[in-house]
Amino acid sequence: LIVNPAAYTAVDRAEDEAELAFRVNAEAPSAIARWAARHRVPLVHFSTDYVFDGSGDKPWREDSLTGPLSVYGASKLAGETAIRVASGPHLIVRTSWVYAARGTNFLRTIARLAGERRELRIVADQIGAPTSARVIANAVVQILQSKASDPMGRFAGGGGVLNIACAGETSWHGFATAIVGGLKSRGVKLEVETIAPIGTRDFPTKAKRPGNSRLDLSRLRDVFGIVTPSWSDALVVELDELVRGD
Repeated sequence: LIVNPAAYTAVDRAEDEAELAFRVNAEAPSAIARWAARHRVPLVHFSTDYVFDGSGDKPWREDSLTGPLSVYGASKLAGETAIRVASGPHLIVRTSWVYAARGTNFLRTIARLAGERRELRIVADQIGAPTSARVIANAVVQILQSKASDPMGRFAGGGGVLNIACAGETSWHGFATAIVGGLKSRGVKLEVETIAPIGTRDFPTKAKRPGNSRLDLSRLRDVFGIVTPSWSDALVVELDELVRGD
């Protein structure tokens, strides 16, 4: 089994580093997938909600029409395509708004800024499900262990593409508000007094972000029997770890 969690994820920088983004997110997975296909080794690869154009308000299904808005999204979609073309046993996991108590991500950034500033201005018109890396890892392990003797059949039964995200939805503003509230309830002293909701147009970025990052989790439930926790429940676990400093 090969599990490939590597990716170029600097969304805005990718607009200026398209060649590098495609090398990491498309060419490398292609090379891995071709080798895996030749040797009949199952491959688990991770992708993103950024392969969609973010229109509407319905959750994206695995078979929804793609249409990335950014170089990053296009590079990830190219990686998906290359893996399918290789025709080996594979599972492409699409997820959204990934964070953890460790590393560089939205949770840790908000925690840092809340300790430095009195006001935070956070986008409130992009909707999705913050998803902890822990939830994704646990779901993948469940999939692999549930039919360990036949991972190829298991992946085929899932159609080769699978959405894994936390249940529920919120905005980046809602996520930030929950983070700050959770830190304060745990006794963390913060400078922030106001978390102001703003529109995407008020926070221009080099790369365009999807407004709708909802992912349909029906296949995860119906095919694999997995129901993920709500984003707010998952956040509790990560906040506890962050405050403990594990």
